[in-house]
Amino acid sequence: MLKDLLYVIPTGKYSKQELVDLLRKHPEIKFVSLVGIDLAGNDTDEKVPISLFLKDVDDFFSGSAVQTDGSSVVLTGVATLNNAKVDMLADPGVNWFVDYNFEHIDEETKKPIGTLRIPAFLVHNGVRVDSRSIMAQSLEYIKGELLNLFKKHPQVAGLEHIGADEVEDIIFTSATELEFWVKTPAEKARVEELSATQVMQENYWARTRGEARTAMEQAVMMLEQYGLHPEMGHKEVGGVKARISESGGLTHVMEQMEIDWRFASGVQTADNELQARILVKEVFRANGLEVTFQAKPIIGVAGNGEHTHVGMAAKLKSGKIVNLFAPKDMKADFLSAVGYGSIMGLLKHYEVVNPFISSTNDSLNRLKPGFEAPVCIVTSLGHNPEVPSRNRTILAGLVRDINNPLATRFEVRSPNPFTNTYIALTTIYLSMLDGIKAAVASGKTTKELEKELSKEPGVPSFYLETDRAYRSEHDVFEDYTAEERNRMFSKPPATVWENMQGLAKYPQKVEAIKAGNVFSQELIDAFVAGALLRWKIELLNRIIPENADIVKACSCLHTPEAGSDLDEKNWQAIMNLRVYLAKDSTAKKSLFTRIGEAVNSGDYNTASALQVEMSDKLEELKSAYVQYKRNMIHGC
Repeated sequence: MLKDLLYVIPTGKYSKQELVDLLRKHPEIKFVSLVGIDLAGNDTDEKVPISLFLKDVDDFFSGSAVQTDGSSVVLTGVATLNNAKVDMLADPGVNWFVDYNFEHIDEETKKPIGTLRIPAFLVHNGVRVDSRSIMAQSLEYIKGELLNLFKKHPQVAGLEHIGADEVEDIIFTSATELEFWVKTPAEKARVEELSATQVMQENYWARTRGEARTAMEQAVMMLEQYGLHPEMGHKEVGGVKARISESGGLTHVMEQMEIDWRFASGVQTADNELQARILVKEVFRANGLEVTFQAKPIIGVAGNGEHTHVGMAAKLKSGKIVNLFAPKDMKADFLSAVGYGSIMGLLKHYEVVNPFISSTNDSLNRLKPGFEAPVCIVTSLGHNPEVPSRNRTILAGLVRDINNPLATRFEVRSPNPFTNTYIALTTIYLSMLDGIKAAVASGKTTKELEKELSKEPGVPSFYLETDRAYRSEHDVFEDYTAEERNRMFSKPPATVWENMQGLAKYPQKVEAIKAGNVFSQELIDAFVAGALLRWKIELLNRIIPENADIVKACSCLHTPEAGSDLDEKNWQAIMNLRVYLAKDSTAKKSLFTRIGEAVNSGDYNTASALQVEMSDKLEELKSAYVQYKRNMIHGC
């Protein structure tokens, strides 16, 4: 039965009438949903009866069929309460997926009820204002700029094997890797146990078992059905071994997994990722397992990354595809001038790219020094062009295969599963464009460009900042001190507020991501306003209450009779932290109270600094309480 279902409608395969005929052959598809992506990366999902779509199919492509309340999605400052109407315009230029509800069976066909999810653009006052539009229109602008650049500079260093008059089109290829935590409902594991198995690497690429294995296999098979071409599913570094119940099943499942699928071009990459997240979550839920895509669901244990691979190719008039990052001689050079310019542009402008990659408290919880956290604005190419190297401590690394130039790409390691991939890729490619223009216009050879990228701090550059370094083949956490990292590669932001301040601090860098006026200042401001609103609300209404629960849960476990002098000392230190964090007095306000007052008064610099202090104090409290409990041999 499952093989008879319609999973995907490939772009360009059907005319409108053929599409209508196809859907009529699949009466199990009962609904249509136009999927618009707001500035926070949220997707819309309404249920329009399929009969209306079949009747008014032209209206869906004109944007007159479906409207939404723009004040209910994240278009902060764009769609306001007194001007909230947003039209939804179907996008015929990408694949459409059918989302099946396997818990709702159609009585007539005996098949699960399906909803045709059609990617769409959100239009407000005649202007596209959604994440998909920002990406699609930005890539069109970048394409035009690159074609003009090649006409102006017919010979580009490292790309001497192609001529400007041969280039017909530019293709933007990208892919994401999805990491996630899986657990049985209500399962809680001790952070100490998770940390130990992580350090000892007991789970990485280990054999999956039970429901987790079944769900992983089903998810990979389902991705294949939808044409996403899965490449691998495996266990990641985090997790603990499950236990076998009396009935023979597995309980206490808590482990980290990863699923990868094939690259795509343009907005199709982000559309595929959205569909993959839906499939993974539903498949694991059907097997009684919860999935979280949070960047840092458990503080102190490996978080979920979504390494994003970025490439660029030229389609020649002959039909041949040439990787623009790969040099003519793969054994002599790491990159072409376009490749060097791309990584230079990304690193130079990363302070204004990062706000669009890491815009939540959760994302910044993951981006802290240690265990491969990509916090330093630095790249790695390898020790020599003939021996590819993968340095996992840097922000963006070069991935290459000397025998396959088409595989040359950059892996940006900072995104997480909840990063808005549409906006992230937009800012990555726009920053790369700025570097490409500078590198090509410089007329420098590939060796000269490599030297520029590899410069020491204090050495002037035609494009990069004098006081910074941008390349390292070292372990940036082991081989540099924190002070050296901050001086050489820039100090990473610790909070959402600090991250967003990069846009105000570096106005010249912002101009690079505003190029073409697609990602306009109005949309940038809307993104920032939405991110800061969520930061404040979450800080006051979720983080502080959750931290207060942690403080309250630290209770006294010893009695004066049974306790030792060490117990008394440890407990007093714990009480001092508890009072500092959560207990007000007439003479002094707690840290929680001071954070709330700073947020409510609009003093966000203070609120941000106090949030960092709160995080440090909570970790100190949890560590102290663990040590205190270890000395207990019985209850009170």
